[in-house]
Amino acid sequence: MNTQLLYGDIGGTKTILQLAEIADGRIHERCTQRYDSTAFATFSSILEAFLKQTAAPNPPAAACFAVAGPIADQQARLTNLPWQISSAHIAHAFSIPSVKLINDFEAVALAIENLPGIDLITLQAGQPHAQAMRVVLGAGTGMGVAWLTPVNNRYFAWPTEAGHIDFAPVTPLQTGLLEWLQQRFGHVSVERLLSGPGLTNIFKFLQQNAAASPDLPPLQLEEDSGAIITALAQTQQHPIAIQALELFAAIYGAYAGNLALAGLCRGGVYIAGGIAPKIIDTLSAGGFMHAFHAKGRFSTLMREIPVHIVTNPAIGLLGARQEAFRLLNNGP
Repeated sequence: MNTQLLYGDIGGTKTILQLAEIADGRIHERCTQRYDSTAFATFSSILEAFLKQTAAPNPPAAACFAVAGPIADQQARLTNLPWQISSAHIAHAFSIPSVKLINDFEAVALAIENLPGIDLITLQAGQPHAQAMRVVLGAGTGMGVAWLTPVNNRYFAWPTEAGHIDFAPVTPLQTGLLEWLQQRFGHVSVERLLSGPGLTNIFKFLQQNAAASPDLPPLQLEEDSGAIITALAQTQQHPIAIQALELFAAIYGAYAGNLALAGLCRGGVYIAGGIAPKIIDTLSAGGFMHAFHAKGRFSTLMREIPVHIVTNPAIGLLGARQEAFRLLNNGP
């Protein structure tokens, strides 16, 4: 008899759920569905719709959900949505024997070890050390970060909220950007710049500072217009959009370098999230790695740390699937 697993990647923009069956020791995907998170009042309403669609005769044996937000006592509140999620509530409401919530970037980190090389673009090969610390970070709706620590020949993932540490400008232009954001938000975290809304903030700042030009009328953008700005830069060669992407990449590189130093991540730095695969040309152009290297006396060390872009858009789902399988076999 086949055993079913349920797992998902729950974000402020989208939620992806997948049901799979275990047969002959292998995981076979059975049903996958993507939902607009903002169209639902609760996660339970999405899960109810999904399980009705699958028409499974029995509840899944185990479930794991990667959640974009901090988790405490198996309860989570999404950072960018007013949802509260409880593993105990899900287990009771949907009769699932074993349910676990993990941070979304914990899920991303868990999947790194088994990710094939085809899903990585290497910005710097470096000199990787076996069984050394790794860090995974990624800009999307927000900024996620997780550490990977080696223990007994396997890696353990540790979620963080490092996307909310202070933004540290390194140029006069970035200092001006910080001051402009401070007027709007007070505290300026890294996420205020390295995210879809963050790229929008950068564009608005540069647009405000640009000299008035009849050939370049101001654009009125929604709070999260990162995709529009990227398209303007890549397809229309909009000068402010191009500058915004370049500044975004430089801030991204400096921040990734800070995390690499904080964890002495000789095992590698992995850039995940929804934005990086869409701006590979910008990240590869040199500004990202220049800022990554620019650590004064430690610049030589920075050139020894591997840096990769993760291109698999389903990596969070893969990590949740991996943890659901472990949960089925080993328990919480």
